[in-house]
Amino acid sequence: MTDTQYPKDRTALLCIDPYNDFLAEGGKMWPALSEVATSVGLHANLSEIRATAREEGMPIFILPHHRHHAKDFEGWAHLTPSQAAAHEYQLFAEGTWGGEWYEGFGPETGDIIVKEHWGASSFANTDLDVQLRQHGITHVIFVGLIANTCIETSARYAAELGYHVTLVRDATAAMSEEAMHAAHEINGPTYAHAILATAEVAGKLVAAEPK
Repeated sequence: MTDTQYPKDRTALLCIDPYNDFLAEGGKMWPALSEVATSVGLHANLSEIRATAREEGMPIFILPHHRHHAKDFEGWAHLTPSQAAAHEYQLFAEGTWGGEWYEGFGPETGDIIVKEHWGASSFANTDLDVQLRQHGITHVIFVGLIANTCIETSARYAAELGYHVTLVRDATAAMSEEAMHAAHEINGPTYAHAILATAEVAGKLVAAEPK
């Protein structure tokens, strides 16, 4: 997996759920994520990999979770446990600070904002696949949150659709070390084409084939 190359005209950085509720002190999920996030240097690594992608002219896709409303899921037959919990706590609630982009990690001019996903997959019931294909993307690099839920589910889906998938082990976080271990050491190797650290990915992006 270490010999992976990233063609500049066919590689995109996919950033999942860069919301205050996940990334900011005072966010609803930050207490559960902070220990792992701090241990891997999450914020610094997200900044580095985003900056490198921009400098190298590679597109950044923002993959946001649905921003909750009080009446969401009324009449739904089969909520997942994660959906039920997110609704109970009103994560990323529309019109609230927690549902705003974390400063510095939200979309900038030229970034592509994909339609909000209702579950864990950023592909299911969104325009992500068509957006990637229309932009000629074949290689996708996943960063953001959470490693063993939205990152894993979206990355598995990407692999099933034929994309080259990279996980960045220190540009994500989870609610426990065990969950991070499962995401990158047990589950990830069954579908991801590369599982790398931020510094490794950044170096490869700089060395990527010119457009």
